[in-house]
Amino acid sequence: MNMNKIVVALGLSMSLVAGSALAAGEGNGTVTFKGAIVDAPCSIEPGSIDQTVELGQISNVALKDGGRSTPRPFQIKLENCDAATKKEVTVTFSGTGSQAVPGKLAISGTASGAAIGINFGESEIELGTATPAQQLMDGNNQLSFAAFLQGGGASSTIVPGEFQSVADFALNYQ
Repeated sequence: MNMNKIVVALGLSMSLVAGSALAAGEGNGTVTFKGAIVDAPCSIEPGSIDQTVELGQISNVALKDGGRSTPRPFQIKLENCDAATKKEVTVTFSGTGSQAVPGKLAISGTASGAAIGINFGESEIELGTATPAQQLMDGNNQLSFAAFLQGGGASSTIVPGEFQSVADFALNYQ
């Protein structure tokens, strides 16, 4: 009988020790959830909202006389689209316009004499101008673009260095 009491007491004390060890934890943190509810027929995939497109290290010789770098693809991915009421979408990119290459996105940093251009299919998109409308399908859709760096032309001096630029995009459903 005493042995049973000892086993029960030992089991009870072990469960209390194990419970307190779990309560103390091996580390902790916080998970923050954020987003926005939009009045639109599609959701924007979270990875498409805030992107970085690496254009790479581009030779100043490639940009001479208005030359261009190799276009680098990027996408805006739309999720859970309901094409019942709005059947098409256009995209408009905005940002600081370039003086070196009008209609393109200005660069900042130590580099100068070039600007960033964006292609939609075979067409160049002028900053502030909507893309041609793209048909929406129910479900997921992908809008594909390509960014490139373009030199400012014969009268422009290409200054090597680091650069960056930021473009915002707006979707317009029709």
